[in-house]
Parts: sequence; structure tokens; C-alpha cells
Amino acid sequence: MMASEPEVHPKAQIPTSHNSIPIIPPKMSHYQQQTFDSQQLKMQRISDLLLTRSPGNQFNEAASSDIKLTLSSKDGISVSINVHRQIIVAHSRFFAVKLSDRWTKQQQKTNLPYIVEIADCDDVEVYIETLRLMYSKDLKKKLMREDVSKVLGILKVSAAIGFDAGVLSCLEYLEAAPWAEDEEEKVASLLSELRLEGVGAGEVLKRVSVEVNGGTEEGSDNEEVLLKLLHVVLEGKDEKARREMKGLVSKMLHENSSQNDLRKESLYSACDGCLKLLRQHVLQAATGDLQDVGQIARQADNLHWILDILIDRQIAEDFLKTWASQSEVSEAHSKVPAIHRYEISRVTARLFVGIGKGQLLASKDVRYLLLRTWLEPFYDDFGWMRRASKGLDRHLIEDGLSNTILTLPLSWQQEILLAWFNRFLNSGEDCPNIQRGFEVWWRRAFWRRNGEQERPRQLRITTATIENS
Repeated sequence: MMASEPEVHPKAQIPTSHNSIPIIPPKMSHYQQQTFDSQQLKMQRISDLLLTRSPGNQFNEAASSDIKLTLSSKDGISVSINVHRQIIVAHSRFFAVKLSDRWTKQQQKTNLPYIVEIADCDDVEVYIETLRLMYSKDLKKKLMREDVSKVLGILKVSAAIGFDAGVLSCLEYLEAAPWAEDEEEKVASLLSELRLEGVGAGEVLKRVSVEVNGGTEEGSDNEEVLLKLLHVVLEGKDEKARREMKGLVSKMLHENSSQNDLRKESLYSACDGCLKLLRQHVLQAATGDLQDVGQIARQADNLHWILDILIDRQIAEDFLKTWASQSEVSEAHSKVPAIHRYEISRVTARLFVGIGKGQLLASKDVRYLLLRTWLEPFYDDFGWMRRASKGLDRHLIEDGLSNTILTLPLSWQQEILLAWFNRFLNSGEDCPNIQRGFEVWWRRAFWRRNGEQERPRQLRITTATIENS
């Protein structure tokens, strides 16, 4: 990646190459045209990347920078960006070495920015993304917007330049996020190449291998108003109006999700109130007292709504931990009539979808605890959910459950999926169909382990019921 890197030396400031106007050859073959178009698209993405900067972020800020960093790739792309020695030296061992004593001695001779040139980059765009992370206060939140392929590229660059915080954040992302099947080999191959076992790569590989062991006054006013709206909706008596206002408040919060409008603590305070009421009414109904049993569905619906808001703001991990720990409610669940309790499982289903889409990045122990606590109640309620919940996307939930299970170590996948296999054959349509997840586990556990060259024949599971004699 850094072959042919010249010495760091002071030079007069030069214009950035990505602003130059490309010269189009008069005649190009189809392949040349495709290559040219691909480079133009990449240059446009790089240009957008360099122009996008949140308030207060100094990345690529020419006025305050003291280094002009030129990145060149093997495919002929060359880009210059403005960076700050103090920031890149603090985050990267590579830059700390290159810009140490030499910087101090040569800085006394000139006030011009330094030119640092790095040639033969594998991907200039990914290199720039990695440097941008050095300017970010929340690396994990930034990475949540990327896909697995982009994170793998950032991980490779971070390891090459000794950006330890970037390496750890990428590994945390890869351990928790779902992978497409064709991404598994890429993940395993890169982690093996980089030899990062000592910093957490082993935890990532356990999924596919059993062998790897205060705000301003205005902000306060905004929050007070939003909290009042939140509680009015949670406590409203007209169900139709509540549904409409939930949609309206959710839309407003999504469109105006600034840092000072509604604190995480305030949302979780409202959430804790609903959870406390839910627990109270479930335990009461489990004893046979059904006087306020309607409150179970109401509070579960409230929790589902707040969970949507938390996921939209990327702060739902604490809710996941709390919900996964509700063993008392889970044990009492079966003693409550299904018509009153199935809304509880919609909360569990939303968590499955969130984990399956990479919207929630929690540890594998928390993900497993969620399944251990709530999977059986979810199975029990699935038939009711399917019949009684309007607009329920069954396939979305089934995919979310499959992906949640597939993020776990292989031995845990086996335990859960074999139990599902038996239950599905005895419940049919009243059990979620996660055949796709079962097939992925089967290939991971048997086909790849045995080194077979041919892909196994796909399993076909059809609905079946067993009549009681």
C-alpha cells in the first residue's frame, strides 16, 4: 500500500489534483470508456467526501492545517488533502515516526505546509475515510453508516498505519454486524492476513469457526416540549389518535435529531416507566388477576414505539440489554392469555430486525441472552402476531431472527437452530420459517469444515403438523 513512498520534505503549496479537468481521449474502446466512467464516479465520491464536514470538524480544513497529504493509487488517481500533524501523529504510529524529529528541525526553516506523499494506495477513497475517522469523537457511530466491505477496507488501512482506535472500532463492528454470505470469506481472509488475534479478531472469527476461541437554555426548552409530547402520547386514551400522533412525533424526532433536542437519559426514563408498568401488569395477570390486563398490550406498544426512536438515533443498545434481562417477565409470559400478551413479542421481533439489519451493535453475550430469554415466548406468540397484527412483515422478522442467530458463535447457532427445526416441524405456520438461516449454518458447520468441493443440495422444509392421537 505504501510502496515507493518518498521522503517527507517541505514544498510550496500545490493545487489539489482532484480539481483538475480530465482530458477525454477522442476515441475510446468500450473497456476504456468503462474504466474512465468508473474513475469519474470514484473522483466524484472522493470530492463529495472531502466537501462533507460537520460543524467544528477540522478535516481537510486548509486554513488551520499544516500538512498537505497527497495520496496516489495504482489506477492513476491522485488526491491532495489538508491534515493536521497533531491529530494524525496522535492517532497513527506510522505518522508519528515519519513526522517526529525531522518535523521539529525542518519546521524552523520554513512556514510553508509540508508535503507528504503516499504512493500506490490500494484505494484512495478508503484511505481518506480512515483519516476522517481520526477526526471523529465516536468512531463506532461513524462506522454504523458503512457496509462490511467498506469497514474491511478501513480496517486494512488502519492496521497498515498503526491507527489502533480504528482497528478496534472496525473489529467491534465486524463482531456485531450481520454479514452477507459472500462476505464471510473476505472477513476471515483479511483477519488472517493482518494477524490481529491479540486485539479481538478471534472474537470476530468465532462466528464462522468452532476452532477460534449539558445543553444550552434553548436546548433545555426544546427537550421540555418534546418530553411533554412524548408523555402525552404514551398516556393518551384514544387509541386511534395515539397511533396518528406516534407517527407524527416519530417523524418530527427523525427530521430534527440534533444533539440538544432530546437527551438519551430522557428517552430511557420514559422507557423505564413503560417497562415498569408492563412488568407490574404481566405479573398481576400471571396470578389470574385480569382486571387491568389490557395495559399489557398498551405498554408493550409504547415500548415498541420508543424502541423505534432509540434505534433511529442509534442509542438502543442499553434497551437491548435491559430487555434481554427481563427473565421474570419472560417466565410469567406463558401464564397470560395469548390475546393480551402477543404485543410483547413485537418488541422482541423489533430487536431481531434491528440486530439483523446492523442497527444494533451489542456483544454476543447480550445477543445470546436475548434469544435465551425471549425466543420461546416469541415462538409461542408468532401465530397470534401473524393473524392479529395488521401490516406485520413476516419475512422481515424471519430474516431478522435468522441474521441475529447467525451473528453468534457456530456452536450457539447449532443449539438454537436444531431446536427451531424440531419446533417448526410440529408447529408449521405458527412458527417462524428461518430455513435460510438453517441452510447458512449447515454450510458453515458441515460443508466448509469438511472441505467439499461441491455445494450441498439445498434443503427444502415444508409445513408439517403432527396430530395428537
